[in-house]
Amino acid sequence: MTPGDNEGACRILVGLLEARTGQALAPDRIWRIETALKPVMRNHAIDTLDSLVAKLASEGNRGLVDEVIDALLNNESYFFRDHIVFDELNDRVFEDLRVSNAATRTMSVWMAGCSTGQEAYSIAMMLADAPHKWRGWTIRLVATDISHSAIVKAQSGLYTQFEIQRGLSVTRMVRWFDQEGSDWRIKEELRNRVDFYQHSLLSQAPPAGPFDVILCRNVLLYFAKAVRTEVFSRLHSVLARNGVLGLGAGETILGQTEDFVPSGTYRGLYRRADAPAARARPIAAAK
Repeated sequence: MTPGDNEGACRILVGLLEARTGQALAPDRIWRIETALKPVMRNHAIDTLDSLVAKLASEGNRGLVDEVIDALLNNESYFFRDHIVFDELNDRVFEDLRVSNAATRTMSVWMAGCSTGQEAYSIAMMLADAPHKWRGWTIRLVATDISHSAIVKAQSGLYTQFEIQRGLSVTRMVRWFDQEGSDWRIKEELRNRVDFYQHSLLSQAPPAGPFDVILCRNVLLYFAKAVRTEVFSRLHSVLARNGVLGLGAGETILGQTEDFVPSGTYRGLYRRADAPAARARPIAAAK
């Protein structure tokens, strides 16, 4: 069976995904629909996409709708993904925040579109690995995703052997995880450092803002241009005046928003367009 056999059903499901999440499924990715939804259909004894759409319409079953949306979302993630970003945060951004926020000893980081939690726990590990630097500080790590199942998994902190090996060093695996059968669970100490919420980027920002750092990586590329512009505006409204924004490697602000400009200080990061540009310093100075 191909999407063409269920063209009407595919259009409805694409529209449902965009209405609920803002994510637009490109025409060349329509083939994903049936493959992604097969487990949901099997669990509910539904034979075809047309039957699935009919069931969604007739029952108004919110649980089934959530399952369908979760299945269509791309929750690909792994620890320390694009390590250059994490190096820049750890070696330069956080070091500068230790200076600029020294009076209050507070720092807030929002990971928007956190998927199953690897990005958030990567940040938590970096900070926990340097307790002498952050002793006496109040650090709020907020991680959000629109997928209910992704947030549940992130909160559990339980990962398979395959997931634990993606991007994570053996040293950190042994230090921060306990083995449970063939899986690995992150230690409670680290889980307690991150607040996970189910949240849409089209909704009001979560509490704890303004944020010193916002990571919204590999999320906006799935949105239509008008939605991306709206999301950029929302991110701008809760980013601290001297805060930084991180996007995915394949994402850009060019032609998308006037709210942000390249940082000029930190490699691959962005600042608010209405914030003064900080004087760049050599990377070596942050070591």
